[in-house]
Amino acid sequence: MLSSCLCVSSSPKIVLEKHQQRMQTKTFTKTSCGFKNSPSPTKSSSSSRRDSSTRASIHTQVFATNNKSKSKQALVDEVKKCSLITAIKTPYLKSGKIDLPKYDVLVEQQIAGGVQGLVVGGTTGEGQLMSWDEHIMLIAHTSKIYGDDLLVIGNTGSNSTREAVHATSQGFAVGMDAALQINPYYGKTSRAGLMKHFGAVLDFGPTIVYNVPARTTQDIPSEVIFELAKHPNFAGVKECEGNERIRNYTKNGVTCWSGNDDEAHDAKWDAGAAGVISVTSNVAPKLMRELMLGPKPNPKLRDDLIPLMRWLFKEPNPIGVNTALAMLGCAEPVFRLPYAPYDEKTRQEGKKIMETVGLEHFVDAGDGARIRDVRDDEFILLDEW
Repeated sequence: MLSSCLCVSSSPKIVLEKHQQRMQTKTFTKTSCGFKNSPSPTKSSSSSRRDSSTRASIHTQVFATNNKSKSKQALVDEVKKCSLITAIKTPYLKSGKIDLPKYDVLVEQQIAGGVQGLVVGGTTGEGQLMSWDEHIMLIAHTSKIYGDDLLVIGNTGSNSTREAVHATSQGFAVGMDAALQINPYYGKTSRAGLMKHFGAVLDFGPTIVYNVPARTTQDIPSEVIFELAKHPNFAGVKECEGNERIRNYTKNGVTCWSGNDDEAHDAKWDAGAAGVISVTSNVAPKLMRELMLGPKPNPKLRDDLIPLMRWLFKEPNPIGVNTALAMLGCAEPVFRLPYAPYDEKTRQEGKKIMETVGLEHFVDAGDGARIRDVRDDEFILLDEW
């Protein structure tokens, strides 16, 4: 069992009380979320043709309206200082719709655990399975309720530049602090196309570029990153190609976050990364904070967490974290296909790993940390919602 963390610690009761107090002070209307004068995009929506200078000018006005207290440069600088960003899970109701009450409890526990930012609707949050209406709604909700407590980074990238531009405009209009932008996948493009694609979305506001060749099948060349880094809205890169790549960037002044939890400790302490955009922090935020924000390197904690990290990634993300949060009672055992839960044997392996780490370090459903033995027939797999 691991020793207790440094830093923040809140009991489940305190977390829930804080959530209730927060919700009482907020009002929920389409106007307050930013939708009144701005149509929500759909995955097939189109946008008006504008040149980049006109688009940037229009967005500067929108950004100023929705982020009154901070300039773009101030937000870029703030993003660069984040060491622990959670790629937050999106929980579902049994109907398959987004379960906002459970989502809010998950976010509250991230805040209590000392997480500094959230990626909303990323791969872990299954943005790829959302309509743009759902996507922008969740960004708006998170920004409205939690924007004072942590940075909200909306995953508004797409393999279509048109959709990325439209969704990014909408995301900033409803209050997100920064955008996460992936390179076009499947329909891959040239180096010149990459520059034009990223240039179009960088005009809107603070941006983290995401390089994950295992998913996109295209590695963003370092030369492209160095060129993009000249843009004032470029905050940095989420890099999944290892710590040597990160070291090359950081020694040349490019801010990086590791996209690999098992490499994140060394990425920060040895390769100069700002931190990590993490999956594991969904289930153990305080331990990930200690790993990334402790006063000195902690190789023992790194090694203690490796079995958990490897279990979470035994199948493609987000299968592991979805299964874990269902076992912890923090999400209904509902999966949008094509994702399906771990089998019984693998779930039991995870239970032993979490018990070895110590259940007091994990998020819970408000009734004390415990692991539920979820049966195969309790999982709901949906092909429509």
